[in-house]
Amino acid sequence: LARNWKAYWADKVLPYLGAEVLEVGAGTGSNTELLCSGRQNRWLCLEPDGILVRALQTRVENHPHRAAIQVQCGMIGALAVTERFDTVLYMDVLEHIEGDRSELAAAGKLLRPGGHCIVLAPAHQWLYSPFDRSIGHFRRYSKASLAAAAPRCLELQRIVYLDSAGLLASAANKVCLRQSVPTAKQITFWDRWLVPVSVHIDKGLGFRLGKTVLGIWTKERD
Repeated sequence: LARNWKAYWADKVLPYLGAEVLEVGAGTGSNTELLCSGRQNRWLCLEPDGILVRALQTRVENHPHRAAIQVQCGMIGALAVTERFDTVLYMDVLEHIEGDRSELAAAGKLLRPGGHCIVLAPAHQWLYSPFDRSIGHFRRYSKASLAAAAPRCLELQRIVYLDSAGLLASAANKVCLRQSVPTAKQITFWDRWLVPVSVHIDKGLGFRLGKTVLGIWTKERD
Protein backbone atom coordinates (compact mmCIF):
# COMPACT_ATOMS: atom_id res chain seq x y z
CA LEU A 1 0.00 0.00 0.00
CA ALA A 2 0.90 3.68 -0.42
CA ARG A 3 3.56 3.12 -3.07
CA ASN A 4 3.25 6.64 -4.47
CA TRP A 5 3.53 8.15 -1.02
CA LYS A 6 6.59 6.13 -0.09
CA ALA A 7 8.28 7.00 -3.38
CA TYR A 8 7.53 10.70 -2.78
CA TRP A 9 9.08 11.03 0.66
CA ALA A 10 11.90 8.60 -0.16
CA ASP A 11 13.02 10.98 -2.92
CA LYS A 12 13.50 13.66 -0.23
CA VAL A 13 15.39 11.34 2.12
CA LEU A 14 17.76 9.37 -0.12
CA PRO A 15 20.32 12.17 -0.69
CA TYR A 16 21.00 12.29 3.06
CA LEU A 17 21.75 8.60 3.59
CA GLY A 18 25.37 7.93 4.48
CA ALA A 19 27.48 4.80 4.47
CA GLU A 20 26.33 3.63 7.91
CA VAL A 21 22.64 3.99 8.78
CA LEU A 22 20.67 3.40 11.97
CA GLU A 23 16.95 2.93 11.38
CA VAL A 24 15.09 3.28 14.67
CA GLY A 25 11.75 1.48 14.87
CA ALA A 26 12.29 -0.47 11.66
CA GLY A 27 9.04 -2.42 12.10
CA THR A 28 8.64 -5.17 9.53
CA GLY A 29 11.27 -3.64 7.24
CA SER A 30 9.16 -1.97 4.56
CA ASN A 31 11.23 1.22 4.74
CA THR A 32 14.47 -0.76 4.88
CA GLU A 33 13.40 -2.47 1.69
CA LEU A 34 12.66 0.89 0.11
CA LEU A 35 15.73 2.86 1.20
CA CYS A 36 18.63 0.41 1.55
CA SER A 37 20.09 0.74 -1.93
CA GLY A 38 23.40 -1.10 -1.75
CA ARG A 39 25.40 2.09 -1.32
CA GLN A 40 25.50 1.56 2.45
CA ASN A 41 28.21 -0.46 4.18
CA ARG A 42 26.03 -1.05 7.22
CA TRP A 43 22.31 -0.69 7.89
CA LEU A 44 21.26 -1.41 11.48
CA CYS A 45 17.54 -2.03 11.96
CA LEU A 46 16.54 -1.37 15.57
CA GLU A 47 13.08 -2.61 16.60
CA PRO A 48 11.77 -3.13 20.16
CA ASP A 49 8.84 -5.43 19.28
CA GLY A 50 9.95 -9.08 19.15
CA ILE A 51 7.08 -10.12 16.85
CA LEU A 52 7.97 -7.40 14.35
CA VAL A 53 11.64 -8.36 14.60
CA ARG A 54 10.85 -11.86 13.36
CA ALA A 55 8.96 -10.46 10.38
CA LEU A 56 11.82 -8.01 9.79
CA GLN A 57 14.40 -10.81 9.80
CA THR A 58 12.39 -12.74 7.23
CA ARG A 59 12.19 -9.70 4.97
CA VAL A 60 15.90 -8.97 5.33
CA GLU A 61 16.76 -12.53 4.27
CA ASN A 62 15.18 -11.77 0.89
CA HIS A 63 16.72 -8.31 0.50
CA PRO A 64 19.23 -7.99 -2.36
CA HIS A 65 21.64 -6.12 -0.06
CA ARG A 66 21.11 -8.30 3.00
CA ALA A 67 24.84 -8.56 3.67
CA ALA A 68 24.88 -4.94 4.85
CA ILE A 69 21.73 -5.22 7.01
CA GLN A 70 21.75 -6.09 10.69
CA VAL A 71 18.70 -6.55 12.92
CA GLN A 72 18.67 -5.85 16.65
CA CYS A 73 15.77 -6.07 19.07
CA GLY A 74 15.72 -3.11 21.43
CA MET A 75 15.66 0.65 21.73
CA ILE A 76 18.35 3.25 21.17
CA GLY A 77 19.54 3.06 24.78
CA ALA A 78 20.62 -0.54 24.21
CA LEU A 79 23.32 0.49 21.73
CA ALA A 80 26.91 0.81 22.85
CA VAL A 81 28.00 4.37 23.56
CA THR A 82 30.86 3.86 21.10
CA GLU A 83 28.51 3.24 18.15
CA ARG A 84 28.60 5.88 15.41
CA PHE A 85 26.45 6.35 12.31
CA ASP A 86 26.30 8.68 9.34
CA THR A 87 22.49 8.76 9.36
CA VAL A 88 19.80 8.09 11.96
CA LEU A 89 16.26 7.55 10.66
CA TYR A 90 12.90 7.91 12.40
CA MET A 91 10.32 7.15 9.73
CA ASP A 92 6.84 7.43 11.30
CA VAL A 93 8.42 6.47 14.64
CA LEU A 94 9.14 9.53 16.80
CA GLU A 95 5.44 10.13 17.48
CA HIS A 96 5.36 6.70 19.17
CA ILE A 97 8.09 7.70 21.66
CA GLU A 98 6.91 9.57 24.75
CA GLY A 99 10.29 11.14 25.50
CA ASP A 100 11.00 12.49 22.03
CA ARG A 101 13.53 15.09 23.18
CA SER A 102 15.67 12.60 25.08
CA GLU A 103 15.38 10.22 22.12
CA LEU A 104 16.75 12.78 19.66
CA ALA A 105 19.47 13.76 22.14
CA ALA A 106 20.56 10.10 22.20
CA ALA A 107 20.46 9.98 18.40
CA GLY A 108 22.63 13.08 18.23
CA LYS A 109 25.31 11.39 20.33
CA LEU A 110 25.39 8.44 17.93
CA LEU A 111 25.91 10.59 14.84
CA ARG A 112 29.30 11.33 13.39
CA PRO A 113 30.04 15.04 12.83
CA GLY A 114 28.40 16.01 9.56
CA GLY A 115 25.94 13.11 9.79
CA HIS A 116 22.18 13.49 9.40
CA CYS A 117 19.16 12.82 11.58
CA ILE A 118 15.94 12.44 9.59
CA VAL A 119 12.41 12.44 11.03
CA LEU A 120 9.18 11.82 9.14
CA ALA A 121 6.09 12.24 11.31
CA PRO A 122 2.34 13.00 11.17
CA ALA A 123 1.60 16.71 11.24
CA HIS A 124 -0.84 18.97 13.11
CA GLN A 125 -2.10 18.20 16.58
CA TRP A 126 -5.58 19.38 15.58
CA LEU A 127 -5.77 16.28 13.38
CA TYR A 128 -5.01 14.00 16.37
CA SER A 129 -7.75 11.37 16.49
CA PRO A 130 -8.79 8.21 18.34
CA PHE A 131 -6.96 6.35 15.57
CA ASP A 132 -3.70 8.10 16.50
CA ARG A 133 -4.26 7.12 20.11
CA SER A 134 -5.12 3.51 19.23
CA ILE A 135 -1.85 2.98 17.32
CA GLY A 136 0.28 4.51 20.04
CA HIS A 137 0.84 8.08 18.86
CA PHE A 138 1.66 10.44 21.72
CA ARG A 139 1.40 13.49 19.48
CA ARG A 140 1.41 14.94 16.00
CA TYR A 141 3.93 17.65 15.12
CA SER A 142 4.05 21.13 13.70
CA LYS A 143 7.27 22.34 12.12
CA ALA A 144 7.90 24.38 15.25
CA SER A 145 7.32 21.56 17.73
CA LEU A 146 9.44 19.11 15.74
CA ALA A 147 12.28 21.61 15.44
CA ALA A 148 12.08 22.27 19.18
CA ALA A 149 12.48 18.56 19.99
CA ALA A 150 16.01 18.36 18.57
CA PRO A 151 19.12 18.93 20.72
CA ARG A 152 21.51 21.83 20.16
CA CYS A 153 24.15 19.61 18.59
CA LEU A 154 21.82 19.07 15.61
CA GLU A 155 21.61 21.95 13.15
CA LEU A 156 18.32 22.10 11.27
CA GLN A 157 18.87 21.82 7.51
CA ARG A 158 15.34 21.49 6.24
CA ILE A 159 11.85 21.17 7.67
CA VAL A 160 8.82 20.97 5.38
CA TYR A 161 5.25 19.81 5.20
CA LEU A 162 4.38 17.18 2.59
CA ASP A 163 1.06 16.08 1.08
CA SER A 164 -1.05 19.22 0.88
CA ALA A 165 -3.86 17.40 -0.93
CA GLY A 166 -3.88 14.76 1.79
CA LEU A 167 -4.14 17.50 4.43
CA LEU A 168 -7.27 18.90 2.80
CA ALA A 169 -8.78 15.40 2.62
CA SER A 170 -7.96 14.74 6.27
CA ALA A 171 -9.45 18.05 7.32
CA ALA A 172 -12.64 17.30 5.36
CA ASN A 173 -12.84 13.87 6.96
CA LYS A 174 -12.46 15.35 10.44
CA VAL A 175 -15.17 17.96 9.87
CA CYS A 176 -17.64 16.02 7.73
CA LEU A 177 -17.19 12.25 7.91
CA ARG A 178 -15.62 12.14 11.36
CA GLN A 179 -14.04 8.76 10.69
CA SER A 180 -11.24 7.83 13.07
CA VAL A 181 -9.95 4.92 10.96
CA PRO A 182 -9.45 5.20 7.18
CA THR A 183 -10.78 2.37 5.04
CA ALA A 184 -8.62 0.44 2.58
CA LYS A 185 -10.49 2.13 -0.29
CA GLN A 186 -9.77 5.56 1.16
CA ILE A 187 -6.07 4.75 1.51
CA THR A 188 -5.94 3.50 -2.09
CA PHE A 189 -7.75 6.60 -3.38
CA TRP A 190 -5.41 8.88 -1.44
CA ASP A 191 -2.26 7.14 -2.68
CA ARG A 192 -3.39 6.75 -6.29
CA TRP A 193 -4.97 10.17 -6.83
CA LEU A 194 -4.14 12.65 -4.06
CA VAL A 195 -0.44 11.96 -3.57
CA PRO A 196 0.36 12.66 -7.26
CA VAL A 197 -1.53 15.95 -6.90
CA SER A 198 0.56 16.79 -3.83
CA VAL A 199 3.77 16.00 -5.73
CA HIS A 200 2.83 18.71 -8.23
CA ILE A 201 1.51 21.40 -5.90
CA ASP A 202 3.58 21.05 -2.70
CA LYS A 203 6.57 22.78 -4.28
CA GLY A 204 4.39 25.59 -5.60
CA LEU A 205 3.01 26.12 -2.11
CA GLY A 206 6.53 26.28 -0.70
CA PHE A 207 5.95 23.09 1.30
CA ARG A 208 3.88 25.16 3.76
CA LEU A 209 0.93 22.74 3.83
CA GLY A 210 0.74 18.99 4.39
CA LYS A 211 -0.40 16.26 6.72
CA THR A 212 3.17 15.00 7.22
CA VAL A 213 6.23 16.88 8.41
CA LEU A 214 9.80 16.03 7.39
CA GLY A 215 12.76 17.32 9.36
CA ILE A 216 16.45 16.91 8.47
CA TRP A 217 19.32 17.90 10.78
CA THR A 218 23.09 17.82 10.49
CA LYS A 219 25.38 16.98 13.42
CA GLU A 220 27.70 19.88 14.17
CA ARG A 221 31.31 19.33 13.18
CA ASP A 222 34.02 19.48 15.81
